[in-house]
Amino acid sequence: MTLPILFTPNLILRPPNREDFDAWAAFHEDEETMRFLGGAQVRALAWRSLCGMAGAWTVRGFAMFSVIERETGRWTGRVGPWQPEGWPRPEIGWGMARAFAGRGYAYEAAVAAIDYAVDVLGWTDVAHHIDPGNARSIRLAERLGAVNRGPTELPPPFAGAPVDNWGQSAEAWRARRA
Repeated sequence: MTLPILFTPNLILRPPNREDFDAWAAFHEDEETMRFLGGAQVRALAWRSLCGMAGAWTVRGFAMFSVIERETGRWTGRVGPWQPEGWPRPEIGWGMARAFAGRGYAYEAAVAAIDYAVDVLGWTDVAHHIDPGNARSIRLAERLGAVNRGPTELPPPFAGAPVDNWGQSAEAWRARRA
C-alpha cells in the first residue's frame, strides 16, 4: 500500500509514524488540547492511539494525517479522514497542538484533507463531529462551509456527550472550492 503525502503552502500531511511520538504524546497529555478529544492521555495510552491511527491506514485505507510544518519540520497536530469502529459516519477531524493554534494551519490542513476525502476516497459527504461547547472547532467548520445538521451520537468514550454533526455534501464542497 502506497501511503499518501499531501503538500500545502505551509504544511506536509502524511500518515503518522514513530518519529511523531514525542510531539504526539505531548499533544495527548495536554488537558486543554484534549478537552474535546476524549480527554488527556498518559504517554502509554498516547502510544496506543498513535499505533491505532497508523494502523487505521492499513485496516480502513485512511486515517488522520500527521501535520508537519514545512519550514521547521515540527509536528503540529493531526487532521484528516477518520472513522473509528462504531462511528456513525466517516468524518474529517482535527486537533492542533496548542503552540500552533491560531496560525491557520487547521484550516489549511482540513482543506487538503477534505479534498483528499472527496477526490481520492470518493466521499459524497463531509462530516465533522463537534461538541457544542467547542467554539474554535465550530468556527473552523463554518469557515469550511459546513452547517450544523443537529445532534448525533458517538460511541465510547464519547457516548452520552453532546455532539453535533456538522457537514456538507461533496457537491457543496466542490462548488465552494470552484
